[in-house]
Amino acid sequence: MVNAVKVFKKTAPNGKVTAYLSHRDFVDHINHTSPVDGVVVVDHDYLRGRRVFARVAVTFRYGREEDEVMGLHFSKELELVNTEVAPNAGKEERTDVQERLIKKLGANAYAFSVSLPQNAPCSVILDSGDDYSTHPLGVIYDLRLYVSDRAEEKPHRRNSVSFAVRKVQFASTEPSARQPQTLVSKSFTLSPGKLNLEVSLDRDLYFHGQVVQAHLNVHNASKKTVKNMKAQVVQHVEVTMTNSHFSRVVASLESREGCPITPGANLTKTFSLTPLASSNQKRFGIALDGQVKDQDANLASSTMVAAGKNVNDALGIIVSYSLRVKLNCGAIGGELTADLPFKLMHPDPTASKPALRKMQSNDNLEFEEFSRLRRGESVADD
Repeated sequence: MVNAVKVFKKTAPNGKVTAYLSHRDFVDHINHTSPVDGVVVVDHDYLRGRRVFARVAVTFRYGREEDEVMGLHFSKELELVNTEVAPNAGKEERTDVQERLIKKLGANAYAFSVSLPQNAPCSVILDSGDDYSTHPLGVIYDLRLYVSDRAEEKPHRRNSVSFAVRKVQFASTEPSARQPQTLVSKSFTLSPGKLNLEVSLDRDLYFHGQVVQAHLNVHNASKKTVKNMKAQVVQHVEVTMTNSHFSRVVASLESREGCPITPGANLTKTFSLTPLASSNQKRFGIALDGQVKDQDANLASSTMVAAGKNVNDALGIIVSYSLRVKLNCGAIGGELTADLPFKLMHPDPTASKPALRKMQSNDNLEFEEFSRLRRGESVADD
């Protein structure tokens, strides 16, 4: 059986520089970040003593471009990496894909590898709520390979190749046995006893598209009556650039089954909720891991940090999730609310795949012209 390895290809407008990438994700493994590597092909006569540089820039856009007036800008671009990648001595360690590409492309092909700083923020897109915004809101990465005399020179579009890349985090391959649970109580003025609510989840980590099951145990030792119950999955977003916080309900379910819960009664119930991006389209502020127009974009994954570090010290856009359960005791009794944090992430795709074996002569390379980024896959424009 012949193995085909997909390689993403893009050529500069002048046709003199062509770049090949085997993947376009900087994968954050919490304690280190995997680089993006590939091969760049540049005409030797076109170089004329110049060099090929790799530049990674991140753009923080926290406001619509249409609202920028009087010189006010709602975006900030930071250059994270600018390094020389070709011509090189050829002594750097190469991957199997790079070896195969260089053998196929000839003497003008140079292997390169680009690494991000460990504190670089993860890619997150915020839904602007409409179809009129020209630039997406959030944290967007751009990898550019260009020919220049020096790194400080501004890249020209005609002799540069630009790729939309991402920095992503995947769930740990080590399963967690932790089962989140919380117990909250509410007392009432001029009324004896308390209303007790215990909420638990099956596990601490859920994958995108999975059903979140919330187990409720209500013990009404008060003189009030619970009229209805509501369960919600809440997405919490912190934009560090503007130091703003907001929350969005991404899944909700209200029920009167088992109600009213009269004084002295108990109730055990399970809510099943599925937080999906498809059910939250055109809502301003929803954090996604892809463009709003992409039909298969997911909700943004929870932001993870290494042990001993505070997630609030992370940069960019910090995303977290919690399960919120509310018991309604009427206009006078008010509500009893319980919040239970959990994680929502993608599984590590390498965990379900065998290790890449050493490439052999009969292995194929499948070249695909780069179009746009959609969850790490190149998809042709419709």
